[in-house]
Amino acid sequence: MSRGNKYEAVIIGAGHNGLTAAAYLAGAGLSTLVLERREIVGGCCVTEEIAPGCRASTTSYIASMLRPEIIRDLELARYGLRMVPCDPALQVPFPDGEVVSWWADRDRTVAELGRLSVKDANRFVRVDDQLKKLARYLQPFFLEPPPELEVDSLHGWWNLLRTGKRFRGIRSTEITQLISFLTGSLGDFLDRNYESDKVKTLFLANSVYGKHGGPYDPGTALGLLFHLLSGGEHELQGFYGHVMGGMGAITQALAEAARNRGVAIRTSAPVARIDVRNGQVRAVVLEDGSEISTRTVLSNADPKRTFLGLIAASELPEDFRRAVQGIKMSGPCAKVNLVLAEEPKVNGRPPDAGPAERSLFTLVPSLEFAERCYDIAKFGEIPEQLWVDCVVASNVDPSLAPKGRHIMTCFVQFVPYFLRSGTWEENRELLGERVINKIAEYAPNVPRALVARQVLTPLDLERIYGLSEGNIFHGDLTLEQLFFMRPVPGWSQYRSPIQGLYLCGAGAHPGGGVTGAPGHNAAFQVLRDLGRRYRQAGR
Repeated sequence: MSRGNKYEAVIIGAGHNGLTAAAYLAGAGLSTLVLERREIVGGCCVTEEIAPGCRASTTSYIASMLRPEIIRDLELARYGLRMVPCDPALQVPFPDGEVVSWWADRDRTVAELGRLSVKDANRFVRVDDQLKKLARYLQPFFLEPPPELEVDSLHGWWNLLRTGKRFRGIRSTEITQLISFLTGSLGDFLDRNYESDKVKTLFLANSVYGKHGGPYDPGTALGLLFHLLSGGEHELQGFYGHVMGGMGAITQALAEAARNRGVAIRTSAPVARIDVRNGQVRAVVLEDGSEISTRTVLSNADPKRTFLGLIAASELPEDFRRAVQGIKMSGPCAKVNLVLAEEPKVNGRPPDAGPAERSLFTLVPSLEFAERCYDIAKFGEIPEQLWVDCVVASNVDPSLAPKGRHIMTCFVQFVPYFLRSGTWEENRELLGERVINKIAEYAPNVPRALVARQVLTPLDLERIYGLSEGNIFHGDLTLEQLFFMRPVPGWSQYRSPIQGLYLCGAGAHPGGGVTGAPGHNAAFQVLRDLGRRYRQAGR
């Protein structure tokens, strides 16, 4: 039990990973405190009011890879979590008025693609089976620390052996394919396998949003495997879900699960620094000067905010600080949330389309378009023609808005954090106007239906949600920043050079997205180090 301002574990940040870690630590009997600088819990997994009576998933907006093990362990359904599968999972309207969908029923998708190319429709089945099999090889690594590549100790050899066993039965051709996906480009893969530009674009819409690189950049093929990892309550590969109540329902359920295990959660409690003495965590100091004694701190903040902002430079090895400084951040995305007086009427959509079919669409007409968009953004310009991913959540969840109002969230792919000229304060409304203009090309009724608009630039993501350089993944998802290289080489096991200080957020393995995996893995690393067991999971 805690005594006043003393806890066995303190977690900085009440995002979904921080809350996940807290629930597991409390399940092992540790007195645990979560500190959140904002007035609400949730981090970037929140539902917030953007106009009177109108609520939106202001940042993250679709649930895809929330770990089934965490849903079960923490009994999140008991605390109100309910997800409805997106069907279709993807939908791309094209400038010529044709709309192409990726349905949950694979046979229906094959029939859809057959309208564009019979060859591509037949190829889709073989490729889908291949990708899902490769994704299953990667699946076990999500809920365990990455291997330590140290062969000068028995522990290091055991880690390598454990890793090798995960690939038992893999064929040489599959190894080649896996390496190709980890290092190759999405565009090259699609050009090799498909002939229809529209089929290729549908796959492009299943890319990793918030990641650097146009579709022909090396490493961009990884997204195809990333989104075929299992997720949701029923552990479905390639799961996409609408969360009833918005994405904040996930973190509200996590917070209730944590509280019922004895976790204390304080909001409006920004942390000023982590106090370290002789290389060991001693306390967490808040901005109001209050001090909380603890020997164990888990930071759900990103690596730069944690190690460069909360720790005195003298307490960390210089080479470690340099490595953290070198983490590629510079988030390439923004978010625009809308309240509409009528739902978007997308050109070419069937008049009898149901609410689920009318709930999402992605505006990216071709691979060439996406490549040009990234080329413009990487040089600090805001593209005039934007890649926009749209979700009309109120079609599936009417509780988000009163009658006569519709909630539409728009994720904007490929905008720069660092602008070549001007500031984001000066360009915020320009970005909002360009998003509306792009949507109007496909849904002409949207501009006149606009009631309210919230524009979150990369700088807003940093200022409001605490994401260094607006990076939603706490560091770009590139091969040199994944697995045993995340957050930096030599420190992939959630520990840090300071005894008692751990990283539990998306900057740690396996990375970003609303998965809960970094929080889960960091908590169990702490428990192993402390010699404690998680009782409720029977581990």
